Amino acid sequence: MADTDAAFDDFLPEALRFRSPAPLVDIGANLTHDSFARDLEAVVQRSRAASVTTLIVTGTDLAHAEQAVALTQRFPDVYATAGVHPHDASHWNTDLAAGMAELHRRPEVVAVGECGLDFNRNFSTPLEQERAFEAQLGLAAESGKPLFIHERDAGRRMREMLKAWRNDIADAVVHCFTADRDTLHGYLDLDLHIGLTGWICDERRGHHLRELVKEIPLERLMVETDCPYLLPRDLPAKLKGRRNEPALLPWIVREIAHWRSNDEAELGRATSATARRFFRLPLTGEPQDNGRPPQES
Repeated sequence: MADTDAAFDDFLPEALRFRSPAPLVDIGANLTHDSFARDLEAVVQRSRAASVTTLIVTGTDLAHAEQAVALTQRFPDVYATAGVHPHDASHWNTDLAAGMAELHRRPEVVAVGECGLDFNRNFSTPLEQERAFEAQLGLAAESGKPLFIHERDAGRRMREMLKAWRNDIADAVVHCFTADRDTLHGYLDLDLHIGLTGWICDERRGHHLRELVKEIPLERLMVETDCPYLLPRDLPAKLKGRRNEPALLPWIVREIAHWRSNDEAELGRATSATARRFFRLPLTGEPQDNGRPPQES
C-alpha cells in the first residue's frame, strides 16, 4: 500500500487537486488503457478524493470490455460499457456479436458501446463501420440498454441511422461531442444526450463549444474525461506526462459551468443525476454490488 499511497500523493501537484462541490459521474473513462496499469489503485483513490464518485469504464472491443467488467468487480461504484469502436469495425463478425450480447446481459454492463461512426480517420471503411454500428443498434434494441456513441465527421449519416432505429432503442448519448450547431440540434431533435469532455478547455479547437454548451438542455448533459485522452490544456499547473485521469473531471465541470453561466455545484448535481437516470445506476446512498457476492464484514 505504501507505493499506492506515494503515487496518490505525488502524481497531482497541489494546484490540480480539485474537489467537486457535488459528487460527479465520469461517464467515459478508458481505465483499461495501458497507461493506467501501474497505478490504477491510486488513480481511483484520487478520483474519490476529487468527489468523482462513480466511474463508467469504456469497452471499445471484446478484450477491453471484458477488462472493464473485471474492474467493476475490483472497485465499488465502477461500471462498464461493451461495444466495438468504429476504428475496429472491420473485425465485426458473428462470434464477436455473440460475445457482446453475452456481456450486455451482465448487470454491471450499463451501455452498448463505444460504437458508432468515425469518418475522420477511417481505420475501418465507412461500409464496415456502418455494418458494425447497425449490428450494435440491434444489440441495443435487444438488450434494452442505452447506447454509448462515438461520432466524428459523420453527423449526417449518424442521424440517418439513428432515426431509423430511434423507436427501437432506449436512450443514447453522443460521447465526447465536438461537432457543430446543426449536428448538435439534430441529435437533440432525436432526444439524445450529449457528453462533454476537456475539448472545451482547448484554446486551439474548443472555442465553438463554449457557445454551444448554452444550447444543451441541462437534463441532456453529461460529463466525462475520456481519459487518458483529452487532458485539459488550460490546467493551472503542469502535469507529469500528458495522461488525463478522472480526478481532473471537476476542472472540466468548472469550465462548462463557466461557459453556461451555471453554478458549479448545480451543474455537478444535474449531470450526475442525469447520468444515474441514463445508465440506471443506484441513486446516491443506495448500496450497489455490481454483481459481486456479499463481502464479509
